[in-house]
Amino acid sequence: MNWITNYVRPRINSIFSRREVPENLWHKCDECGTMLFHRELAENQNVCTQCGHHMAITPRDRFGHLFDGGVFTEVDVPAPKDDPLQFRDQKKYPDRMKAAQKKTGEKEAMLVAAGEIGRTPVIAAAQDFSFMGGSMGMYVGNAIIAAAQEAVKLKRPLILFSAAGGARMQEGILSLMQMPRTTVAVEMLKEANLPYIVVLTHPTTGGVTASYAMLGDVHISEPNALICFAGPRVIEQTIREKLPEGFQRAEYLLDHGMLDRVTKRTEMRDELITIVRMLMGLPPAIKGDLPAPDPTSEADAPAETAPEPQDQK
Repeated sequence: MNWITNYVRPRINSIFSRREVPENLWHKCDECGTMLFHRELAENQNVCTQCGHHMAITPRDRFGHLFDGGVFTEVDVPAPKDDPLQFRDQKKYPDRMKAAQKKTGEKEAMLVAAGEIGRTPVIAAAQDFSFMGGSMGMYVGNAIIAAAQEAVKLKRPLILFSAAGGARMQEGILSLMQMPRTTVAVEMLKEANLPYIVVLTHPTTGGVTASYAMLGDVHISEPNALICFAGPRVIEQTIREKLPEGFQRAEYLLDHGMLDRVTKRTEMRDELITIVRMLMGLPPAIKGDLPAPDPTSEADAPAETAPEPQDQK
């Protein structure tokens, strides 16, 4: 036995060897390939600081940047029946749900919250594409209805951030029924004369685009977001022609009258504050640092300071 080789050298290496760098400290931009420090990327709302590419962001992180001081209150959403069709493909539907919940830390694909932006009370809902592709199932339908009811109850505008691959296959016709249900929810806001603003993020496709995502009073999109019903690959295979460059992207839809604005994520909050206050008949927001709202009194603050909304018709 060679004690130098078998004992001394490993002992020295263990003392002086470099510590491994955790893999999650850096993130590579999908567009330009730049390695971005995770903290710097998070502070910039998951937007590449080099090329401006908008990466995916969770609803909870989005709300942290959207609401004043990152303070918001979650709105309760009625839970639908689990696995109503007893659906199974390669996995059982409940197993897929458990895997998605473990991956995202959320119970479903949409988060609904109440809070203030620029001291303006609003209700916001956001889809999580990392949760089964943000697919529209019964829970998402319930979430939009709950958001609309809360907005009507508190006389607040509703801001919805869409991100979905379409209807949820595992719920079949029950998933497709969310299209008329959410349309009725939007109509509740119209009848209450409350603004409904949709922010379309990458990607927004399928039945979501064919329902609540295109029924807003104002439609804003993040740059280069894919917005469509059927994807470009399906269309090319159907018509057997090459589609124009940038077809079904946000900038293309803006040029053809389908969107009102294309706004960077880092500028979205100020844009929404301006639009919401304008539609609610409020004076322009005061720029500058404001103290964070008191989370204990936020739920009771809403419409007391806001005048009756102006007629949208």
